[in-house]
Amino acid sequence: MPTFISNDATINYATFGDHTRPAIVFSNSLGTKFSMWQPQIEALQQDYFVICYDTRGHGASSAPQGPYSLDQLGTDVIHLLDHLNIQQATFCGISMGGLTGQWLAIHHPERFNHVIVCNTAAKIGQESAWNERAQLVRQQGLKPIAETAASRWFTEPFIQSNTATVQSLSNDLGAGSPEGYASCCEALAKADLRNEISSIRIPVLIIAGQQDPVTTVADGQFMQERIANSQLFEINASHISNIEQPNAFNQALISFISA
Repeated sequence: MPTFISNDATINYATFGDHTRPAIVFSNSLGTKFSMWQPQIEALQQDYFVICYDTRGHGASSAPQGPYSLDQLGTDVIHLLDHLNIQQATFCGISMGGLTGQWLAIHHPERFNHVIVCNTAAKIGQESAWNERAQLVRQQGLKPIAETAASRWFTEPFIQSNTATVQSLSNDLGAGSPEGYASCCEALAKADLRNEISSIRIPVLIIAGQQDPVTTVADGQFMQERIANSQLFEINASHISNIEQPNAFNQALISFISA
């Protein structure tokens, strides 16, 4: 897999499709890697230049000593676009990646024609809880987190009928870098864009899972009410909606960016 250097991190990425077509960048959630976007890669690579990367601390990207910041997570994306000589792209991020997308829309709107933020919020969770999780992972590793992740990520019917998919994602989480995961928890602890998102002017699609216990439809409504050029799409899924409902997810994404 190709890599590039972004400040203190080596970022792993992959591209799919024709580089002359419109570019779309996908950003993973906490504890996953870019292979989580396989349903979208398959659906989009004929018509788009699809770019996926492992967020710093995840997958095959390096995990420099943390804590990380949302500014770092966003700047890594700008450096990826620069590395690929792409002036403007669509960005799609889920959960942690959705916060990265909001940051990009605020700080680098000239680089993006559309931003899709999925199963996310302008502030995710509480600072103390994220810091406690970071401390736990540094002490005990990722196994305890991986053992309970499925119930946060998916609905029970999906878990029961897609055991191989769920197990694979849980295994990826358990095999990840504790330092990278903990450092991203610390970035999420500090990340709060509630007072900044009203400055966003580029088109934004917000995808919210109707059964998501982590980032709720109410979180999506909060963003939609404050981002002028935004629309909210509710999807019958839990937190990893692009895997649980790939067809509905892909349809919403494609109709938004082609409108």
